[in-house]
Amino acid sequence: MSTHAPQPPPTRTPHPPPTRTPQPPPTRTPQPPPTRAEYCVVACAEVWRDAGEVLAAAMAPVSSFGARLARRTFAPELLLTDGEAMLVGVDGEVEGWLPYRRHLTMVTGGRRHVMMGASQIDRYGNQNISCVGDWSRPTRQLLGVRGAPVNTLNNPVSYWIPRHSPRVFVERVDMVSGVGYDRAAAAGVTRFHRIPRVVSDLGVFDFETPDRSMRLASRHPGVTVAQVREATGFALPAGDDVPYTREPTAEELRLIREVIDPRGLRDREVPAR
Repeated sequence: MSTHAPQPPPTRTPHPPPTRTPQPPPTRTPQPPPTRAEYCVVACAEVWRDAGEVLAAAMAPVSSFGARLARRTFAPELLLTDGEAMLVGVDGEVEGWLPYRRHLTMVTGGRRHVMMGASQIDRYGNQNISCVGDWSRPTRQLLGVRGAPVNTLNNPVSYWIPRHSPRVFVERVDMVSGVGYDRAAAAGVTRFHRIPRVVSDLGVFDFETPDRSMRLASRHPGVTVAQVREATGFALPAGDDVPYTREPTAEELRLIREVIDPRGLRDREVPAR
């Protein structure tokens, strides 16, 4: 038998934990300020605020980006279309079939809000996309009236105009394609007629005046009231304190730049100023 007493285990001197040099938080590159085109996208999106579950039909890149921005943010109930026979989601994925008869039902029942273009538009919202000059001998032949009369008499219609000039905003259109407030009233067809907004590269316009003529509701940053009036071919009501169009939020800018229009097509329609 061993006569040696058991020895205690050797003690270990604990090593201090390695010291770590605190790292500064990662720096984020500040976003560039909103461009004129991005203000226009946001202004177009606002057309569908509180619109409910309606078909948002946009006819141009910036207005289409506005509809998609509205759907992704404050108007998730909007229905988007591919322009033909499908309902699509915010990424363009097909959500359902839209038969022509159902499309017409939505149009005639006021369940669609179109954002059209205009080759000419006057103080009461009469729109021309048909011809320039006398219709019997026009100097320029355009698209034709297409669906503009039905649109304007049956559901809300707004307009997106990327080049604001006296040639577009005219005293009197050469031919009426979309019906304005004065003609709708004269014909007694005002039940479903409504023009909520006109958006251009200079500002936002509405018809909240006693005679339902166009007025300047907001101007985009960098634009003066005098500039808007100079670019308009008719007298335009506007006070001295016309507000600026609202600025995109940081999240809206991220969506526009990274998700909705990463290729920057908006800047081709509204070049930087």
